[in-house]
Parts: sequence; structure tokens; C-alpha cells
Amino acid sequence: MNRAATILLTAYAPVTWGSTYFVTTEFLPADRPLFTGMMRALPAGLLLVALARRLPRGEWWWKSAVLGALNIGAFFPLLFLSAYRLPGGMAAVVGSVGPLFVAGLATVLLSERPSVRTLLTGATAALGVSLVVLKSAGAFDLVGVLAAVASTASMSTGTVLTKRWGRPAGIGPLALTGWQLSMGGLLIAPVAFLVEGAPPALDGRNIGGYLYLALANTAVAYWLWFRGIGRLSVTQASLLGPLSPLTAAVIGWAALGQALSPLQVAGMVLAFGATLTGQLMPQRPQMFSSASKIARKDSMDVTVGAVRR
Repeated sequence: MNRAATILLTAYAPVTWGSTYFVTTEFLPADRPLFTGMMRALPAGLLLVALARRLPRGEWWWKSAVLGALNIGAFFPLLFLSAYRLPGGMAAVVGSVGPLFVAGLATVLLSERPSVRTLLTGATAALGVSLVVLKSAGAFDLVGVLAAVASTASMSTGTVLTKRWGRPAGIGPLALTGWQLSMGGLLIAPVAFLVEGAPPALDGRNIGGYLYLALANTAVAYWLWFRGIGRLSVTQASLLGPLSPLTAAVIGWAALGQALSPLQVAGMVLAFGATLTGQLMPQRPQMFSSASKIARKDSMDVTVGAVRR
């Protein structure tokens, strides 16, 4: 598959994640962020593990637990906490600096020194997102800010480690995604029940929302995301991240009647331009462990039985 197709398929993930806020507010029970996080991750992970019919072996038990905690188990609750406590999309602004986090971590863990162009592109994307989503400043909330920074750092670290560790021989992205989602969901589950109590009663609308989040928004999206990380540079993949808040803004305008000011439209153009520039950057030679070279062979061989991991 050529590079353009890989970029488009990988972009499906942040675009779909941009619909999470709309689905959560319009279709799901209110004030159940941890339960929602569990319902996104655990059913999706178990489904992918069942399709792949492969379980981790040896060191991949603890590696899957670490990646599942960083990309899912810690990321989801911290993201929801920051979104609930910070005003005017500030959590999305903090999240938009993810490419800069990734660039820094890639220097340490992958020996990939970021170029000036990469840093400028990441900063431009963050500026564009801030113009789109940042409204009134509101009261400063230290817990919310720390949660937003921690969620961004968690996902960024998980992204870089996913690239560094690659996949074990004979294992594809379907199984790797299933392991991470399952581990992450299992980490969230006890916290959700302890903090939020018993699961809420669900109607047909709630069930439809959870099905969408678990399947299209999580199972398919994360599978394509981790598949893309195996084929693209981590900074290139992370620069697709601003598509998420941009999608959320477009959905708010189209479905919820939220007006977009000229400044917000300018921010959307700026962030999208930075995202596009990030995909046009030349690929650098890969300097991480040989296991990740397996990712190049991961054609979409999702043969519903004996696939991956």
C-alpha cells in the first residue's frame, strides 16, 4: 500500500475520535466518564483478541500492559478529567502539543532528532487548534491542567514506545491493538466501579452510542492508528492528531448549530495546513529495534481467524 493510502487510513483514527464529544453528550448517560472509557476499551479489545486468536507471550505480557496503560488505561480517565474541569476547549489545546511531546521523546527513545521544520509545524498546529477551540479563559484549574498535560504525555509516550518495541514475529496490528485495549479496559474497570458505582440503566440510544464508540471509534480507529504508527514516522503520525479537535469543531457547527467565527475558521485552516505539511515531510531512516520492521509486512491480512499476534 502506498504512503498516501497509509496516511488516509491512519487519519481515520483522529477524525473519528473527533466525534467522541458529540456522541458522549448526545447519546450517553451523563457524568459517567470512567464507565464510558471502560465501555470504549474493554469490549473492543476483547473483540479484536477473539478475531486475532493470539495472546501475548513472554515479555509481551508486560509490554502490552505498559502500552495499554499509557495509550488507554491512563489516557482515557485523564482526558475525561481534564475535559470536565477545564473551560472552553483548553484540554484540546494542551492535547494539541502532543506532536511536540512525541518529537522530544523520539529523540531520546528512537534517536530521531526533530528538524526545525518539524518543531515549527507542531507549534503551528497547536496555535491553529487553540484559535479553533479556546474560548473564554475561565478559572484556572490546576488539577485540570495537570490532567491534560499528563494525558498528552501518556499517549505520546505510548505512541513512541509502540514504535520502538514494534511487534513480535508473526503478530499483526489487530492482535497488538486488542491486547492494548483489553489491558487498558481492565485497568479502568475497577476504578470505574469504585468511583462511579454500579453501571447505569441503558436505553436503546445509550446502547447505540456505546456500540459506535466501541466499534468504529475504538476498535477500528485504534487498529488503524497502531498500524499507521508501524508504517509512518511517529512525528508524522502524531501530526495527524489536530484532525481530532478540528473534526469536533465541524461536527459542533453542522450538528449542534455552534457558530464558527472568522478567527476559528482561520485557526482551522492553519491547523489543517500544518497537518498536511507534516505528511509531506520526507521519511527518515528508522533507527529503532528490529522488531518494528515487522510492521512493514502487516498488509491488511485481517483473515477473521488466524490473524496477528
